[in-house]
Order: sequence, then C-alpha cells, then structure tokens
Amino acid sequence: MWLKMKNRCVGVACALLLSLLAACSISYKFNGASIDYTKIKTIAISDFTNQAPQVNPLLAPQFTESLKDIYIRQTRLQLVQSNGDLALEGEITGYDLTPTAVKEDAMSSQTRLTITVRVRYTNNVNPEEDFEQSFSAYREYDDTQMFQQVESELCDQISEEIIDQIYNATVANW
Repeated sequence: MWLKMKNRCVGVACALLLSLLAACSISYKFNGASIDYTKIKTIAISDFTNQAPQVNPLLAPQFTESLKDIYIRQTRLQLVQSNGDLALEGEITGYDLTPTAVKEDAMSSQTRLTITVRVRYTNNVNPEEDFEQSFSAYREYDDTQMFQQVESELCDQISEEIIDQIYNATVANW
C-alpha cells in the first residue's frame, strides 16, 4: 500500500513538474554594451535634424532625446555636450509613406511609413570603429485609419527600432 502511494506521489510530482516546465518561457534581451569603461567614459550626442523631404516637426527632438536615453539607461557613460570619448550626430533623411496593398478598386488598403536616419559615429579612443551609416525601419497601418491617428505611435515604434540598431552598431559590438 505504501509503495502504491509512493509511486502515485512520484507520478503526480512528475506531471506537475512537466506542466510547470511547459508553462515557463525564458526570454533573453541582449542590450548590454561592450565598453571598456577604463578608457571610454563619456558620450556626446548632437541634436539630430530633420532633412527629410516630408517633415514631422516633433520627430527630430523626440528621436534625439530617446537616443540619449538609451545610452544613459544602458551604459555607464556620462552624457556631455561636446568632446565625448564617443560622439553621435546625424539627421533624419527619410520620412516616406508608401502604399503596400491595393484593393480591387485600385485604392490603397495598407500604407507603410518608413523612417531613415543617417548617423555619424566617432570613437575618439578607437578611431578604427568610426562609421557613417544609414539606419531605417518601417511599420504598416491599415488605411481604414487616418494617418494622423496612428502617426505618433508608428513614429515611436520605428524610432525605438532604429535607436536599437544604432545602439547595437555603436557599443553592443554584436
């Protein structure tokens, strides 16, 4: 009797453990920087300007502040006005709306907003890491919504993706 009870308890414990493991999920987010803090202590981020043919007047200042924020939150670098060990500057070069899906009446049913940012990165400690590169991302929205209704949210999402790309290209080194 005791042996049956023991086997039953072991079976129940195994079933619970398996169901617990199946319900668990692990996610990793690699946002750490590969910075030699003994050599690199500061970063200067200039205000990004909007040079795109179509301009959202709020985008450039919001993008610049969000870019500064990621370096402040995810590194130990001190943000300085100029002459940083690292320096970022650039401009928004594209803010484009493109129809991506067409209904049978030849009207657009989905539109893509693409934002492109050109970045100049200077590493005053390791100049061989300097680069100038364009980064872009996009989001699509359903044309049943007015662009003005979704523009702010789309810009936030796209900016976050581009900022992650810039961060990874500059200090994450992976």
